[in-house]
Amino acid sequence: MCEAAARRRVALDLVLVDPAPEAGRGVAYATQVPEHRLNVPVGGMSCYPDDPGHFRRWLCRHGESTVTAADFASRYRYGSYLADTLGRAVIAAHGTVSVRRLRTRATGCADAAGGRLELRLADGGAVTADSVVLATGPAAGRAGWAPAELVDSERFVPRPWAPGALDAVGDADDVLLVGTGLTAVDLALVLDRPGRTVHAVSRSGLLPQPHAVAPLPAVPPPPGLAGLPFHLLRRELTRHFAATRRVHGDWRPALDGLRPEIVRLWQGLTDDERAEFLGRDATPWNVHRHRMAPSTAETVARARAARRLRVHAGRVAAATPGRDGGLVVSLADGRELRVGWVVDCTGPGLRADAGGDPLWSGLLADGLAVPGPLGIGVTTDQGRLLDADGHPGRPLFTLGAPRRGELWETTAMPEIRVQAKEVAEAVLAPLAGAPRPVRRRPTDQFGLPLSTHAAAAASFRSGLGRVVTVRAKAAEAFARATELDPGFALGHAALALLGHECGADVDVARELADAQRSVRERGDERERSFVDVVTRRVTEHDTRGAGAGRGTGTGDGDAALFEHLDRYPGDAFALGIAVPTIAFSGVADLDGSRALGLVERTAPAYEGHWFHTSLLSFVRQEQGRIEEAGELARAALAEEPASGHAVHALAHVHYESGEHGAGRDWLDGWIGNQGRGAVHRAHFSWHVALHELALDDSAAVRRRWFAQLAPGQVNGVRALVDSGSLLWRARMSRNWTGRVPVDGVLDAVARELVERPATAFTALHSAVALTAAGDLPALRRLSTHAAGADPVQREVIVPLCGALEAVLEEEWATAVRELRGLLPSLRRVGGSAAQREVIEETLLYALVEAGHSETARELLEQRLDRRASPLDRRRLAGLSV
Repeated sequence: MCEAAARRRVALDLVLVDPAPEAGRGVAYATQVPEHRLNVPVGGMSCYPDDPGHFRRWLCRHGESTVTAADFASRYRYGSYLADTLGRAVIAAHGTVSVRRLRTRATGCADAAGGRLELRLADGGAVTADSVVLATGPAAGRAGWAPAELVDSERFVPRPWAPGALDAVGDADDVLLVGTGLTAVDLALVLDRPGRTVHAVSRSGLLPQPHAVAPLPAVPPPPGLAGLPFHLLRRELTRHFAATRRVHGDWRPALDGLRPEIVRLWQGLTDDERAEFLGRDATPWNVHRHRMAPSTAETVARARAARRLRVHAGRVAAATPGRDGGLVVSLADGRELRVGWVVDCTGPGLRADAGGDPLWSGLLADGLAVPGPLGIGVTTDQGRLLDADGHPGRPLFTLGAPRRGELWETTAMPEIRVQAKEVAEAVLAPLAGAPRPVRRRPTDQFGLPLSTHAAAAASFRSGLGRVVTVRAKAAEAFARATELDPGFALGHAALALLGHECGADVDVARELADAQRSVRERGDERERSFVDVVTRRVTEHDTRGAGAGRGTGTGDGDAALFEHLDRYPGDAFALGIAVPTIAFSGVADLDGSRALGLVERTAPAYEGHWFHTSLLSFVRQEQGRIEEAGELARAALAEEPASGHAVHALAHVHYESGEHGAGRDWLDGWIGNQGRGAVHRAHFSWHVALHELALDDSAAVRRRWFAQLAPGQVNGVRALVDSGSLLWRARMSRNWTGRVPVDGVLDAVARELVERPATAFTALHSAVALTAAGDLPALRRLSTHAAGADPVQREVIVPLCGALEAVLEEEWATAVRELRGLLPSLRRVGGSAAQREVIEETLLYALVEAGHSETARELLEQRLDRRASPLDRRRLAGLSV
């Protein structure tokens, strides 16, 4: 409710009436027994229906980094998650939503003036509200099964989860649990200890089934089940379960596949058929549907094997005091159990007022609520209570267990979170529809309107300014924008993109889900289009590293980005994403001519703005129009000296022009001044080091590497692409003698990225780093991966790995032949010519080692014709000796 109101900018005074010490825990999640596990895996317990990984990511951030979606978390941890998520929502909604929490119970509800409702409270107070949501959970059961003498006994525990309910149970007292469901399992775990026997009795004597340790995918039920008479439905489902067991060796996938259909099937039954189900099938259904976590099942099995837990089928008929102060409990079949205590574990009642709750009892008595089918729960219209006349006349809502009669499947988190979203939307709809004064929307610095207020827009402009200049702390600015306005879709989308492509410390899935929710509720066509672009780029599993080079396969994300820029050419954020300079990975296969076309098409929207000029400068140098690129870069820097795109373009201009001394000094000075706040400083340092290599200054290269490019200074894909390749080039040019320290570089990069890279560009640099490390087995594993990857990896990286294997094995003739054959196709891997030149450097080294001096001479002369280089002059002179 908090987040939905904040996203829609609906001012709301939210009052939470809850007697619990901490909001969010309730009874189920207050237990601190570590063995009390959720009976739904982590992947099914997110608070958000459109962000199923939210709970798992929360656990990862809170000390459980190895948790998977299939694990079963402790219930207490889940209570902490709920409390933390609620707290964060309240903080995020501050300024739009005020939240008060009253530590008491609601005891009654009645009509008030103006169509409002008044809640009477147990402490004597009252709250008047426009809408009331009854999120009371399951009704407490009444021990109707218990003989009167047992109910009156001090040795009877009717509500085991009440504070201190089990404190009087002695360590040596045997205990009888009445009920064998999940509540009894929880109590058995608490009470289990050597020297005590815990008995559990129910009519069926069946414990819940365990979840599979390695669950199989769900198997959907056969079509055409809806509308079948119950006897036919039962027969078809029995066949479906049997067939699934035969094929998969397990019945669970059949039940899991049936779950999405349960509500529809239940609502298709008559009351007589529902009653037949309750009388005949409810127990086996519950045993198989509501399962134990595997670890819980294992603990229970050990207790049963040791006879500390004994399970009985039967019914309690009588209870009399025992000689030792305990109880003698007689079952209907004549068996007797001598125990110290009897605990009611039969679970919640089916009626809304089953536990004597005065709130629900009063609503039913006053006609503000009516019982649901078969008296189970209450009747609603999509969660809104129907009154005695069958009308949803009052703003009175409920969710979860009170809707069980009409839905049956309604008590687990996957259903409750969807219902909560629907109720929040229904509560806010009349408020959000109120007319508002028309106000001019704020804009970004390029004149595009923003669907937010002025303060959040200012933070967004700050973040966008940092993006287009390639400066740090853009994510912090966007995060501030979303704190000021939680419903600001572009702020969330920007954070998701920076987390996905630039490695920002961002919960990408959560921000993306927030962007999608927010833009549906409040966003114009341009904002919806941008969120769609970001969504497609993220969900395509595009793992290209920021500035690490272009990808190799065009997907829906690229097509959506082109279409977006055709419609909104002035969207600088989108244009920066598309043109691969240094900030983002760009559009796949965006060669020089296509990049130029894109930049030229968007030019009228920018009217010579330095940002657009910076991108054009970079494209020009990619085309080989070096002089023009230099002029454009200098013009952009004259307007904005911090423009990282223009700096990057000019760094390439200096290198390709052979202006190594001037390029080194200028770029080194920029890094120490305007570049202090730049993102990807390591890449700019790599450019300086290229100049130092070309100047044949070994000492400078070593100093540069240790000061600015060694692990710790640089990590992740940047370390692989910049630090690793520099070491190899230094060794190939004989500017680094001895073993190069590349092992530290590889340790700074995830092994998955090194041996299973997503793009050919990353794969090229992985191959180079592994060769520098002399790791032939890993190089072969990389080749195997590339053979099953995209066409560019298959056709370029696989032969490159073979050539580099020949280098490691000093088979120089083979290395020369294969490397020379690869040079014409290297452009396909993306990146700049300066980056791909590492392979030409390797070829030059192999030519010398193979004794092919004339071919080496030709290559060096071609390079010197292209640009001046003291290093190449020295190598050429060495060939003449």
